[in-house]
Amino acid sequence: MLVPLPFSFYYRDNQHWAFILSSLITIFAGSISLLLTKNYKEDIRAKEGFAIVTFSWILFAALGSLPFVISEAIPSYTDAFFETMSGFTTTGASILTDIEILPKSILFWRSFTHWLGGMGIIVLTIAILPFLGVGGMQLFKAEVPGLVVDKLTPRITETAKILWGVYLLFTIIETILLMLAGMSLFDALCHTFGTMATGGFSTKNSSIAYYNSPYIDFIISAFMIIAGINFSLHYRILKGNVKEIIGNSELKFFLSVILIATLIIALELLLDKEYSIFNSFRYSLFQVTSIITTTGYATADFEKWSIFSHVILLILMFIGGSAGSTAGGLKVIRVVLLLKFAYNELKRLLHPNAISLVKYSDQIIDEKILLNVSGFFVIYIVITLISTLVLAASGSDFLTSISAVAATINNIGPGLGLVGPTDNYSHFPDFIKWLLSFLMMIGRLEVYTVIILLSPIYWKK
Repeated sequence: MLVPLPFSFYYRDNQHWAFILSSLITIFAGSISLLLTKNYKEDIRAKEGFAIVTFSWILFAALGSLPFVISEAIPSYTDAFFETMSGFTTTGASILTDIEILPKSILFWRSFTHWLGGMGIIVLTIAILPFLGVGGMQLFKAEVPGLVVDKLTPRITETAKILWGVYLLFTIIETILLMLAGMSLFDALCHTFGTMATGGFSTKNSSIAYYNSPYIDFIISAFMIIAGINFSLHYRILKGNVKEIIGNSELKFFLSVILIATLIIALELLLDKEYSIFNSFRYSLFQVTSIITTTGYATADFEKWSIFSHVILLILMFIGGSAGSTAGGLKVIRVVLLLKFAYNELKRLLHPNAISLVKYSDQIIDEKILLNVSGFFVIYIVITLISTLVLAASGSDFLTSISAVAATINNIGPGLGLVGPTDNYSHFPDFIKWLLSFLMMIGRLEVYTVIILLSPIYWKK
């Protein structure tokens, strides 16, 4: 919370006390928590890991909201909590109607929450507080998106440091490139935070469209793709293991979907005579990349595009990025395994006595993983349907309801209808904002981590 202070002093926005006071309140809350738990000696098991991660994220949003409320940039605590949860979960959904009137330090904090939440605050904690010991692994598993934990080193603390190191490296590179493209240091940092975390908060009302720069569009598109790829894979490539690219089925599928969707929508825009050939490809690539990586930046009002394009973008919302990336959504690996599993079941119907196994990257997939993915998908769809019904019952039209739910549970931000790229979430009643905040957290923590706490089985000894 003290990181925005230099920007407050430099721009003289008089918001430094909001951050100092928020920091003191947070330190007090942390100190009380430390005193209450200082005699706890047992190792953290998976059961405690789920609770610690879930309640920590709620606490992050609760305390992270303080600068907005104290500065009166967002006077309503409900709105401040929504904006902060949207930031930490890298959703990018906003209740703000005029972003550019906010003080610079407040805007910086808003974007900085993206960067902190992107790689994971728990993962950062594990990297800098090694005294968590064995319990660190349980916390790591509960927060990091994906089916299995990809340990780069035997020690989970070292793995956390490596992931944050790669994340920081790409952050520095993109910031420099955006400054060379004409952005100020402030804007370059804020938009880099939003890109690398696949968050989407911008310092401009019209998002990236404000700059109207092909160079900026392509830089951000490239880094959104980078952020949507497993960071463990980035580390291995940086170490010189290029063969990892060739044999990675998830990466191939992810890049193929981006290419195919980009070409289809670009052709659609060209046939509609909306843009030139270059701009059709430019806007299509940016929007497809922004949606599938769940970043949510916009260079065009895609609500004005055809229904066909809307359907493609809606599908991309659910696919999401790679496991181990900062992107949201179902994750590419789950989509691939679900498709392979469904195809395998069809083969079994035709050949009941045949031994048919699901393979991924030339490896046989354990049935437990397939059950995990299937269960995840069922819970995910049920939550989506129930939440859509709640929004519809509150008075929202169907497109807005399903789009708002998809955009929050998949950590995207902008959707369609009344939550499109030129709209926001301010018109929803407070109880819907709390529901959507909950959906953001469910999406960021991969459903199981949060939902398991609502199960009676969890609370039985």
